[in-house]
Parts: sequence; structure tokens; C-alpha cells
Amino acid sequence: MAERFDRIWHNARLATMRADRPDLGEIEDGLIAARGGRIVYAGAQSDFSADADAVERIDCAGRWITPGLVDCHTHLVYGGNRAHEFELRLKGASYEEIARAGGGIVSTVAATRKASEAELVAGALPRFDALIGEGVTTIEIKSGYGLDTETEMRQLAAARSLGGQRPVAIRTSFLGAHALPPEAGGDKDRYIDLVCKQMLPAVAKAGLADAVDAFMEGIAFSAEQTARVFQAATALGVPVKLHADQLSNLGGAALAAKFSALSADHLEHTDEAGAVAMAKAGTVAVLLPGAFYFIRETQKPPVELFRKHGVRMALATDCNPGSSPLTSLLLAMNMGATLFRMTVAECLTGVTREGARALGLLAETGTLEAGKWCDLAIWDIERPAELVYRIGFNPLQRRVWRGQ
Repeated sequence: MAERFDRIWHNARLATMRADRPDLGEIEDGLIAARGGRIVYAGAQSDFSADADAVERIDCAGRWITPGLVDCHTHLVYGGNRAHEFELRLKGASYEEIARAGGGIVSTVAATRKASEAELVAGALPRFDALIGEGVTTIEIKSGYGLDTETEMRQLAAARSLGGQRPVAIRTSFLGAHALPPEAGGDKDRYIDLVCKQMLPAVAKAGLADAVDAFMEGIAFSAEQTARVFQAATALGVPVKLHADQLSNLGGAALAAKFSALSADHLEHTDEAGAVAMAKAGTVAVLLPGAFYFIRETQKPPVELFRKHGVRMALATDCNPGSSPLTSLLLAMNMGATLFRMTVAECLTGVTREGARALGLLAETGTLEAGKWCDLAIWDIERPAELVYRIGFNPLQRRVWRGQ
């Protein structure tokens, strides 16, 4: 009796992104078969059973199929916007000067605290839909604009709610250690006590966070304070991530590696010792060219060091109101190539396989192979490089999530 599938996509070209294949794992005359939302077969059509049956067959007319894209670093849920700060920066104010003057993250905190969960969801949906419209099937969303237990949990609940409104996978990260709230009176240690002893346990008990993140920087928190947050997360069994070495080298990459972090993100000022530590720990380097571009950074992340030591590299939008109001993962790839000199393969695997790895989801998504979720992006292109090369152009023909 012929094997039966829910759907078969045939007459396609596949960029499987599998690590055990050269380049992008391209397969000409490819076919994907799915059942129960998962890939059962992804490979050459000639190696697939000729008498296989399916509820639906889709002729892809020679189009390219990649895994659904993964945006592994966003701050998508927040209140208000910071266009006025953009104007200040154009007049010469630095990111740090705006933050120290009460702007920056703290201004978004005020707007977010005033917003209901429904208002946060409604505000995030246009940004969310922009990403989905480019073939994104998995999105990470951080909190960090509440800086009190109630608002942090409301942000995370809003992020989870977005996943119920659209066919997309959501991963949430608790970023309570993002900035110091005004009511802390400048006492960072006391605030970190609050994060570790009240906020994080409440978030973990409610099951609202898949990871814990922190911002380790001169304008944020020290290595010792960050380590306390990570120790508390580890004790609760929650994996960690880190905003590391963005504006200065405080050893963030090495600290992230010490705690076996899923990823260290930004990394413009990371040194060779940090790269070596990340490689040994398997911590993914998440590069965020949108923030580099928007705040007019000049120090590029050490891509050559990451290549030299075998550090996996992901790319993400860092969608946020202050330093990267970017809602295009396609543009993030072009920026990764033009600004950071990443290769086409590094960019494409960075928003698929390595983006999934940075979220601890590589066993479930990020490549086209049997057993993984059938999350696909089908493109009207002649070659995969077009996805990196073009600017302001979206060639997505169809997005598939869980086989639908």
C-alpha cells in the first residue's frame, strides 16, 4: 500500500541548510513530503517513492524552498516609540547621552507600563506581521521594558498571545536586567536583588520565559551583577542569553560562555579570548547589523575571529524602538553582508539553522530534514543569493508553518 502524506511539494529546488552538506545543502529537482506538521522527506524527487499518495500536491514550478526564517533576537513588544530620540541623534547626541538624560530604554519603560496587554499586542502586531510577511516562522521576543514584576510579566504574556493570533512559533526571553528603573534610585545591586529574588521566580513559576537575558554594559549592569542573574536562572533551570560587548569590552562573551549561554548577542567589541570561550561552550554569536547601522557604530563584530575559532553565527533584526527599529530579516541579511562582510551562506544559515541553534530549537526547526517541523519559505528567485543581494524587495511566494 502506498505511503500517504498530508502534503507534497514537488518540482522545487531546496536549500536545506543542513550542516552535513556543502554550501547551503542545495538539491535540484527537490521534493518535500509532510505529515502531522512535520517533514517526513526532504530530498531529491528521484529518490522518493513514485507511488506515494498525498491529500494535496503542490507544484512549486522550480521555485526555491528554504526553512522558514528564524528571527532569534527581537524586542517586539513595547509601548510608544522613540522617533524623537532619532531626531536628537541626528543632531549629534550619542546613545549613551540620551540614556543618561532619562531617554533611551527608560522612556520606553514609561510607555510600556501604561499599556494594557491588549494594547501591547495591538501595537506589536504590525511589526510582527512585517516579519511573518518575509517568511519568518519562528520569532524570539524579549521583555525588558517593564522593569517591575507586573509589567515584565504583562510583556511576556503579550508576546505569548501573539503566537495565538498568527501561525508562528514564539520563544520568550525575560530581560528584567535590561536597565535601571527610575524608582531604583541608582542602586543597581538592590534592583538586581529584585530581579533575582522576586521577578525571575514569578516569571519562571508562570512559565512565561524560555530563556533569561541581560544587558551587560557600562550603562547597564556589571559582570558581577549579570552573573548573579545567570546563577538565579540556572538554579531555576532556565537557559541564558546575553547582550554582550556592544559598546565596550567588559568580557561579556566570556561570561556568557562560562554559563553555557545559548547565545551572546551584538559582540562588536568582543576580543579573541571571548571568541575562543564561545567556541568551546557552543555559544552562538548573534550579530545585529540593524543596531550597528542605526546608532552609527564603527567597531564591527570580529567575524574573522568567529570564523577562525568555529563560532556559529546567527543574524537577527534586534527589532526595538531605540536602536534598531527594523522589521525586515531580509534587510538584516543584506546589512550582514555589506556591513560585516558575511558571506551569502553565513547570512542564510544565520537566519535559519544558526538562528534556531541560538534559541535551542535546532532539533525542531532551522533545516529541511525529516523529523523537523514543516516550516518552509517558498521563494520566487533564481538563486538563494538574491535573498541577501536585493534591498527592499520581498520575493516570498508562500510561507508554510507546521505543514499548513
